[in-house]
Amino acid sequence: MIGVAAFGAIAGAALGLPQHAGAHEGAHPARPELKVPRSAHYDYDPPAPGSYVLPTLRPAADGRVLDERGAEHGLRALLEGKVTVMAFIYTRCADVCPEATMLLYELDGIASDDAALRERLQLITISFDPQHDTPEVMALHAKALAAEGTTWRFLTTSGEEALRPLLETYDQPIGPKPDPNDPLGPLAHQLRVFLIDAKGDVRNIYSVGFLDPRLVLTDVRTVLAEEQRHARR
Repeated sequence: MIGVAAFGAIAGAALGLPQHAGAHEGAHPARPELKVPRSAHYDYDPPAPGSYVLPTLRPAADGRVLDERGAEHGLRALLEGKVTVMAFIYTRCADVCPEATMLLYELDGIASDDAALRERLQLITISFDPQHDTPEVMALHAKALAAEGTTWRFLTTSGEEALRPLLETYDQPIGPKPDPNDPLGPLAHQLRVFLIDAKGDVRNIYSVGFLDPRLVLTDVRTVLAEEQRHARR
């Protein structure tokens, strides 16, 4: 299993991993087996990629974010050029956030085995708990979860001032729970995962009942096929 010191709540709740030191510096640990049960059973077959059209919902909003090394970026600049699946989570969550992490983890594994997809898809995890989820914490999760050679960014913000406009523009409500010691985590929120095309437009928004990786992957491939058609014109 993974040897990453101080591994956070996603590792514990979503992966069921032990928290211990000992990973070789610079080594990329083996991808763990996820142990989160699905909250719903998907008893349908997704449509064929490209057999439908995803409308443009709105431009993805900008904001100031920090990467795993603490460098500041404009979010829009990171979004442009690749199709993105982006999830807002916080690492102390043991409720629905692990399901979003599991979705991205599964997509990352698929991309690691598909060179064309790996080149054109990126995944983004953004924390809305900047006091706890520092760049160092996000870097531990990146090291533990992301496959070698894929693009999975683990972002946070410098604090509440930078976070607030991001939450407002992406309509991501959060708030403290009445019991700050709630075993599922101290923050109440709605789970929202965004599909964003290479031009930076939101094309779909998924909630808990729609985190089927087959569906999201089909949407990703549909957007990629659309971009290929436009490039040939």
